[in-house]
Amino acid sequence: VQLQASGGGLVQAGDSLRLPCLASGHTFRWVAWFRQAPGKERAFVAAVKLSGGATNIAESVKGRFTVSKDSAKNTVYLQMNSLRPEDTAVYYCAAGHSVITSNVASQSAYSYWGQGTQVTVSS
Repeated sequence: VQLQASGGGLVQAGDSLRLPCLASGHTFRWVAWFRQAPGKERAFVAAVKLSGGATNIAESVKGRFTVSKDSAKNTVYLQMNSLRPEDTAVYYCAAGHSVITSNVASQSAYSYWGQGTQVTVSS
């Protein structure tokens, strides 16, 4: 099983960034993105169901972030627009084959985690 998040970096407020997550080696049901800001707990950001493409977006980023998948590339993308300094965090992708709609935002539902990629938004 491989989960590899990338694409992080230093951007300015208002910029956009797209984070890819390569998810391979297993048949996952959902792939999600979580983030952890300094001094805060890790929080759910977005998730996509690999069969059918249904998505779930956290209220805190709804309207600015979207999540999508490219099945041919085994890759899930987190598109982040209108970035704000409070979006600064380490972003992790996670995958699970037992995730269901009711627990899609719960960290405990995911069995596999990537290494994280740092996103820093300057004001």
